[in-house]
Amino acid sequence: MKTIKNRNENGRPKKEAIDRWQYRASIKLGLIEYKALLRNASTAGLTISEYIRSALRNSTVKERLTTTHLQLITKLTGMANNLNQIAKRANQAGYFAAKTESETLAKEIDNVIKSIENGA
Repeated sequence: MKTIKNRNENGRPKKEAIDRWQYRASIKLGLIEYKALLRNASTAGLTISEYIRSALRNSTVKERLTTTHLQLITKLTGMANNLNQIAKRANQAGYFAAKTESETLAKEIDNVIKSIENGA
C-alpha cells in the first residue's frame, strides 16, 4: 500500500489571520483622482494596492471639531470683538480707563484657551 504524502509539509507555513489579506475595499474615483493615484504609486515604485496600504498605515486623519469646540471658538470670536471695542475706547478716553476691563477680558480669554487645551 502506497502512503500519500501531505503536500503542505515542505511548503511555506500558513500565514496568521492577521497577516492575510482577506478583505476587499472598492472605491470609486474620478479621472483626475485615478490619474493622481497612478502617478503617485508609480513615483513611489509601488503597485496601486501597496501604495494605498502604505497611505493607510502612514496617514493621520484629523478629527472634526466637536460642538463644544465650535461653541468655544464662537465665544473667542465674541471676545475678540470686545477686545477691539476696548482698544477703541482706550484710544479715545485713555488707557487707564480701559485697564480693568481689558484685564478681565484677558482672564476670560485665558480660561477659554485653557479649556480648549484640556480637551473641553
